[in-house]
Amino acid sequence: MRKVLVVIGILTGVVAFQVVFGQSTAGLIQYEDRVNMHRRLPPDRQEMKAMIPEYRISKFQLVFTQKESLYKPIIEDEEDQEFSSAGGGMRMRFRTPNSETYLNVSNSAILIKQEFMGKDYLIVDSVKVSPWKFGTELKMVQGYECRQAYYTDESQVNVNGETRTEKREITAWYTDKIRPFLGPDRFNSLPGTVLALDINNGERVLVATKIEMRELKKNELKGPEKGQRVTQAEYRKMVDEQIQRMGGNGGIVIRN
Repeated sequence: MRKVLVVIGILTGVVAFQVVFGQSTAGLIQYEDRVNMHRRLPPDRQEMKAMIPEYRISKFQLVFTQKESLYKPIIEDEEDQEFSSAGGGMRMRFRTPNSETYLNVSNSAILIKQEFMGKDYLIVDSVKVSPWKFGTELKMVQGYECRQAYYTDESQVNVNGETRTEKREITAWYTDKIRPFLGPDRFNSLPGTVLALDINNGERVLVATKIEMRELKKNELKGPEKGQRVTQAEYRKMVDEQIQRMGGNGGIVIRN
């Protein structure tokens, strides 16, 4: 019953939003995505801390109108981050993830462009309402007062070819002054715009660094089109099968 009430509340919010904001809400939000690479190392790979930086930092932008949004990486001149070990014997390169997330609020449809093994896929999915709980704390982000929301996410992950259940503590900070059901990646089921996100107390942190409320240029918001269309289940099966063929994934965690 509680879940039904949450869904009804969200649908009511969509209608209210359309009445209040009409067709004028549009703009762009830039985010910094900081991942603690050392905390993601499995217990048997701790020696790799000397070979990789503690943090991988990427930049993304969220372009939106009243009913659509597109979250994608910002590709700069030097896209790759390259690092050498202390002895100079090993060099590791991190690339900005080549993925895009397109959301259409009107039909609750999500289209995700994802690169895997050098090939682009378009994953067709629907919006999933997370079991958010609401806190009392407030935080200022880029001049916007944001409210706190949080939940524990339980998802299936693949570690060395073995499927396990992993828990993640998600804390979001959102404002109701921009647009509801808007946020980075797939964090878009709150009654506002997510401007900051913390996963596992600092393991991954996303923060808005720039907010522009303006009319969009032609083709500035255009959903991904190139790639093989698959469902989430089909993509997950393909990735798992490839991992099995490779004999595991060397401790890399791949989430569903």
